[in-house]
Amino acid sequence: MEERTTLQKSLKAHWVWAIALGSSIGWGAFVQPTTWMSTAGPMGVILGFGIGALLMMLIAVSYGFLIKSFPVSGGEFAYAFISLGRTHAFISGWFLTLGYICIVALNASAFALMIKFVFPALIENLHLYQIAGWDVYGMEIIIAAVLLGAFGYFNIKGTGLSGRMQFIFCSIMILSIVAITFMVGGHPGSGLANIQPLYPTDTTAFAAIISIVAIAPWAYVGFDNVPQAAEEFHFSSKKAFSLIILAILFAAILYSLMILATAMIEPWQGLVNENHVWGTGAAIQELLGTMGLVLLVTALTMGVFTGLNGFIISSSRLLFAMARAKILPEAFARLHPKHKTPYVGIIFTVVVSALAPWFGREALLWVVDMSSIGVTIAYFYTCYTAFTLFKTKKDEKFNPKKHVISPFKKTLSALGMIASIVFLALLLIPGSPAFLGIESRIALLAWIVLGGIFYLVKRTEFNKIPKEELNYLILGSKQIEAKHRDS
Repeated sequence: MEERTTLQKSLKAHWVWAIALGSSIGWGAFVQPTTWMSTAGPMGVILGFGIGALLMMLIAVSYGFLIKSFPVSGGEFAYAFISLGRTHAFISGWFLTLGYICIVALNASAFALMIKFVFPALIENLHLYQIAGWDVYGMEIIIAAVLLGAFGYFNIKGTGLSGRMQFIFCSIMILSIVAITFMVGGHPGSGLANIQPLYPTDTTAFAAIISIVAIAPWAYVGFDNVPQAAEEFHFSSKKAFSLIILAILFAAILYSLMILATAMIEPWQGLVNENHVWGTGAAIQELLGTMGLVLLVTALTMGVFTGLNGFIISSSRLLFAMARAKILPEAFARLHPKHKTPYVGIIFTVVVSALAPWFGREALLWVVDMSSIGVTIAYFYTCYTAFTLFKTKKDEKFNPKKHVISPFKKTLSALGMIASIVFLALLLIPGSPAFLGIESRIALLAWIVLGGIFYLVKRTEFNKIPKEELNYLILGSKQIEAKHRDS
């Protein structure tokens, strides 16, 4: 049996918390408030994200247990393997790869959008073509590519560097959001009176709230970056659960503060009807002037940077784990000779993400819901695996190292499974407030077909690997005491 490649333990606890939080708060918190309020109203958005956070915390119970028991790169890919075997491991990993790379691409494109708002003359050069009514400029593509290249370079240089940067960026982002909220709240003419009515008049409060709850997997995706980094923890994996809960809590508060800050500026219904490239940016600039815009641009920049950094870390670790299990080309499992980072996966993530700005902003928004599908499927596998490992009582197969007797946690993992199914249903059932658009469904189908072709090509080789060897390659142990159907 060949030697298993492992990653260096170099991540501190507060860096991992920053990876989870910074990945959850990306461009959406700063670019989308007016769009979200047009759908759900200020209170609908805040309650929707609050309920979404509670549902994510349910799911986090399963993550906390599995990270503690199996601190390996691959996260949900490894968890699906534990409970359901190799085929389901591939499905989980394939959909999660889709979700992660989509989010890297979206963050890079959002940064170019912000530059377009602040310096329109710089961006509106080298006009190339139009897609879905959106002009694509060469400068947008160049800026996104340079940004991706820089973060790819930082990640190749070492996890210690990227982890330290993540914490600094996260701290600046939090301070900027708090400052914006207090400045708007204390400005004459703005205030809580402007958030009336709490919901849109053309829909029910329930439908408004549910439309936001449905995007919670996308809004909070980032806390699940923690298991991808588990192999590199320079601290006890028992801390993972509390780090995830704190990250989700902070993310819910920061989302709510940005909604409040935007809605307090002026009566929100007039705000969402204005046709701006960046509604929140235009409103804050009009009220607070250059200082307000500088703070908002700083917060957005930090949000984009933390999102890019966190998801480049996670996607490269997921590709590394899948390649180590021999389901992806071996190159993805190679470590940099000097920095010991999975550099091939980092380069691949950067290159694929750099293709996205060529398709225009409207085309990019089509993949947002598609990325929600990817991460929700991974959430389900995680909760299912935890459900199989939580015991209501001791049985003949009980292994105290991998099992926990806890009817309460077993119930929570079951609720997490139900929450994941509800999220999927909201996105896939026609008539749902969050039903995928036709473009997103086509893109999702294309990804499924591509994954099917890839799996059929690799299936024979993958299935020839003995179960004991696969256990070792994925989990670092030749035996796993779990409900395991090797499919």
